[in-house]
Amino acid sequence: MTPPVAITPGDPGGIGPDICLQAALDGTLHGVVLADPELLSHRAKHLGLPVSICDADHYDPHRTQGRLYCAPIAAADPANVPGISDPINAGYCLQSLDAALQGIANNTYSALVTGPLNKATIRNAGFSHFTGHTEYLRDHFGLSEVVMMLASSSCRVALVTTHLPLADVPKAITQEKLTTVIDIVRDSLMRQFGIQYPRIQVLGLNPHAGEEGHLGMEEQQTITPALKAYRARHAELALNGPVPADTAFTPAMRAQTDAYIAMYHDQGLPVVKYGGFGDAVNITLGLPIIRTSVDHGTALSIAGQGIASPEGLVSAIREATRLAAIQTDPRPTD
Repeated sequence: MTPPVAITPGDPGGIGPDICLQAALDGTLHGVVLADPELLSHRAKHLGLPVSICDADHYDPHRTQGRLYCAPIAAADPANVPGISDPINAGYCLQSLDAALQGIANNTYSALVTGPLNKATIRNAGFSHFTGHTEYLRDHFGLSEVVMMLASSSCRVALVTTHLPLADVPKAITQEKLTTVIDIVRDSLMRQFGIQYPRIQVLGLNPHAGEEGHLGMEEQQTITPALKAYRARHAELALNGPVPADTAFTPAMRAQTDAYIAMYHDQGLPVVKYGGFGDAVNITLGLPIIRTSVDHGTALSIAGQGIASPEGLVSAIREATRLAAIQTDPRPTD
C-alpha cells in the first residue's frame, strides 16, 4: 500500500491549521499532519470543531471522519493567536517541512502537501535565505532549477519566471532557461503524470506573440529559436509556440493541450485561478518527490474565524495522492 502523504500546515497564525481541522472533521484529510498537537488542539477548541488529534502511528485511511492524524513537531508557541504571523514559530514551520522530507526519504510518506507560509515572517525570524517553499525544496535537493505549475481539472500552466517584477521578466527569459523549463515540464508530464506523448503550448511574451517583431523582439530573438532547436532534438514532442496568450486558452486549445508554459506569473495563473479557484493546485516540477500545495496564502484576516474553505487543501492532497500512485506504477494514462 502506498504510504500516506505528509501535510505541513504552514504558518500557525494563518488558515493552515483551520483548513486541516475542517478537512479532518469532514473526513477528507487523507494524510498525516506534521504539526504541534497542542497547537492543533488549541485551534480546534477556538473554532469549536470536535476533531480528535490522533497519533500518526495509528493512521487509518478508512477512519478519517473527525480525526486528524498528527506526527508531533513542537512549536515555540503552541498558543499562537490566529491572525498573527509570529516570527517565534518560523523555525517550527521549517522543522515541519524538514521532518516531512525526511519521512519521504525513509518511505514513511509518499508525497508532500504544503500549507501557506508567510515569507516575510520566516525571513524576519533570521532565515534570510528563505524565499519560499519552492526555492527551499530546490536547494534541499541541490537542484539548479525547478518549475512552478498550477493545475486545475481543466488546465495546467507552468512558469518560466515566477515572482519577478514585470520589468525584470524579459531579460530573465533566455534560450537556456526556456530549454531547461521545457525539459522539466516534458519529463514531469511523462514521469509524474503518466502522459506518454505530452502536448505543450508555449506562450509568447508580448501581445500577439510579438506580431513579427512589431510588438517586441523577444519571440524572434529568443523564444522561437529555442523552440526550433528543441523540436530538432525531440521530434516526437508536440511542442507548439510561441502562441498569443490571449487566444491560447480557448476551449478548443485546452482540449488539445496537456500543459502550457507561460513566460511570467500573471500571464498564465489568472486563467487557472479564474477557472478553478479552490480546485487549482500548485505543483513543483523537477523535484525527485511529489510536492503539491494550496493555491492561496495564509489569509491572516480570516484565520480562526471558521470561514476558510478546505477545498484547496483537499484538492492538493487528492492530486499528491494520485501522482504518487502514478509514480509508483508509471503506466501511461494516454
